[in-house]
Amino acid sequence: MEIVHLILGKANPERMNGVNKVVYQLATEQAAFGEQVSVWGITQHVEVNFGKRDFETRLFVKQNNPFRYSNELKKAIIAKKGKAIFHLHGGWIPVYYLLVSLMYRHAINFVLTPHGAYNSIAMEKNGLIKKIYFHLFEKAILEKASQIHCIGESEVKGLNTIFKKSKTLLLPYGYRKNSNYTAEHIGHSEVVFGFVGRLDVYTKGLDTLLQAFQKFNQIYPKSQLWIIGESTQRHLLEKQIDTLSLRNNVTLYGSKFGKDKEALLKRMDIFVHPSRNEGLPVAVLEAASFGKPCLVTQATNLGSVVDQYNCGKTIHLQCSETLSRAMIALYEIWKRPTAFKKMQENAVKMVEEAYNWNKLLARFHTDLYQM
Repeated sequence: MEIVHLILGKANPERMNGVNKVVYQLATEQAAFGEQVSVWGITQHVEVNFGKRDFETRLFVKQNNPFRYSNELKKAIIAKKGKAIFHLHGGWIPVYYLLVSLMYRHAINFVLTPHGAYNSIAMEKNGLIKKIYFHLFEKAILEKASQIHCIGESEVKGLNTIFKKSKTLLLPYGYRKNSNYTAEHIGHSEVVFGFVGRLDVYTKGLDTLLQAFQKFNQIYPKSQLWIIGESTQRHLLEKQIDTLSLRNNVTLYGSKFGKDKEALLKRMDIFVHPSRNEGLPVAVLEAASFGKPCLVTQATNLGSVVDQYNCGKTIHLQCSETLSRAMIALYEIWKRPTAFKKMQENAVKMVEEAYNWNKLLARFHTDLYQM
């Protein structure tokens, strides 16, 4: 039985958002695992702007009406009856409502991965609108799904507050470690903290990060914070940086891809991801694969594993004082090369063991796709 991943957004992996990058990686790993797999994208631009892949990619034109889908997509879905299981990615996507109705009419099974869309923090954003939308549209999608795949504990808890039927499967994604990289001491004269991701100030906790770094920087004035990423909210960060007098210590690199991003990531000492709301942030796993101790919030759904492997720190309270104290604690370890190298090695070990694709793919096959 073929697995068809359905996503909304770009198909070029270097320009994808976090969800679509994860889907691209999942499909790549499933193809290597021997699954028959394809990725279908609903996007404004259907030109092929990516290289050869190990799986089929089909692109369908996104309609102006967010609930509508193209006739080409309709025909393609119906043609897969009895031949494929559809795997939908994301939540609160209007077009899914009608697509799911189409699948239901033609007895085509599908599973849904919300990617953090239903955890409690995500539900609070535009809460009243979401409550109305849920009862009109989203609830029907959840009811028709064969299974709802959650990648973090926060989403299981959030989902249980709005949809109590037992359809959830908690199963994280894996990550393919950078095989040629070993932990090493960078040799900076002062510590460099780093963040990689979309510049969503509230969701990613970047406001808290800057406030915490200011407290840290007052004690260690030569310390640096590197932020890689872009969005329309960049000006908000620049304003906060000026307000906190951090212009000489915080660098906004903008969007970086491929080797350019990896080069900066390798030169960071400690990776910080203080999100208020996440599914499973690939950026943290990528940083850990480069031997970067990680400072995360519990909301990343990675905190318990980071603690288990002793490869960083987890904060359970989203506040600048707590985050600053954790930065100081990791800085004290950073000053002791032997202890810090062990933490770096633990970060790589975490990715190799806890997020091993070969182990997880077997569970995808037996637990998620068996109807």
